[in-house]
Parts: sequence; C-alpha cells; structure tokens
Amino acid sequence: MQVLTVLFFAALVGIIVLFAHILSLERRKKLAAYAKSKGLHFSPDKDKKIDPLYSSFKCLHRGHSRYAYNIMNGKRDGRDLTAFDYHYVTGHGKSRKVHNFSALIIRSPLPLKPLLLRPENIFDKVTDFFGFDDIDFESAEFSRKFYVKSPEKRWAYHVIHQRMMAYLMESPRFHIQFNPEFIMAWRGKRFSEQDYDNSFTLIQGILKRLPEYVKKQQLNNSPKT
Repeated sequence: MQVLTVLFFAALVGIIVLFAHILSLERRKKLAAYAKSKGLHFSPDKDKKIDPLYSSFKCLHRGHSRYAYNIMNGKRDGRDLTAFDYHYVTGHGKSRKVHNFSALIIRSPLPLKPLLLRPENIFDKVTDFFGFDDIDFESAEFSRKFYVKSPEKRWAYHVIHQRMMAYLMESPRFHIQFNPEFIMAWRGKRFSEQDYDNSFTLIQGILKRLPEYVKKQQLNNSPKT
C-alpha cells in the first residue's frame, strides 16, 4: 500500500511537471509570434546579465537563481525596447519558492531622475500609519490609489501633474520606475501579449505628457558629449 502511495504521488508530480512544460512551450511560441509581429528579436534562452545591466531596478535583485528568459528586444515606434520574463527563487529547502514575472523597459529620450509609481496596497496603508508615507498629491483619490516615491519630491510633482494623474487613473495599472536612462513597467506576474502592449502604451503616454519645461531642463542639465 505504501509503495502504491509513493508511485501515485510520483506520477502526480510527473504530470504536473509535464503540464508546466507544455504551458511553457506554448507561451514561448505565442511570445515568439508576438515579437515577430512587432518587429522585435526574440530569444527563449536564459540570460543572467539582465539584473547587472539594469542595476537600479530593485525588482531584478530579489532572491537568488535569477535570470531573464523569453527576451524580446529591438525598436518599436522608434523606442529602444527590452521585454522579458524574469525568474528568481526565495528561500531554500522546504521554504523554497519560485517566482516569475514580466517586465518591459524603454530607453528614455531624455535624462530622468529616480521615481517609483505603483498601485497602493494594504501594506502601504499600515506603513503610512507609522509615518513611513509616500508622496501625497492634491488629488486625494490619486493619492489613495497610487504609491509614489522619489528622492526628490519636487521631481515627482513636476512629473505627476493633473493631466498625468488623470491619464494614470484611466490606464491599466503597472509598477513604473524611472532611472536616469530607462523607464520600466512590471507586475508581480507574467504578462500576456496585451499586457506588453498596454505597458508600452502607458510608458509612451507618460513620456508624451512630461511638461515641456521638464524636458528642456533635463536636456540642458545632461552631460555634454
């Protein structure tokens, strides 16, 4: 009886692994077709150099055994773009947990300053109670729905003006982060093809709505080559 139980669970594990492999191959096939339709290069191979390449994005430095896969890169609507699935592991042994999510990164046409924007969650409300609050805006509704952090509050206020708030409120929700060269969009799960389109459109919309005085200021302050 014990042997049958062991064989049953071994077979069950084998079925789960096989099913996961089939889903992985199906996703790879869909993303390859999606990349081709957008004029992007696609590679299913693992790449462990993504996190050092984009070192300021903290979500790429969680856990261990990190790598990107299903990588798409190239130009879309004149923007340099990199998109990928990302894998990392937390814990060891019985507490080991595998995580996968997707991200899209666009090179900014002008220098930026650090900024993090994401949907607010229950944990944020708890930290707010203890004084570890994010940046608040004139719109109470926007401040309730979005968590915003930046080393320079003035920069956040320049970027997230009334028109930008209205745009973000109406758009699909992603985690958005600026570093000096890139804007990244991600979620805590893998993207569908529509999610890749939506995140690209969102970043394009953010860049389009940056005030002209901000663009001029950043370009004037950029190092001259």
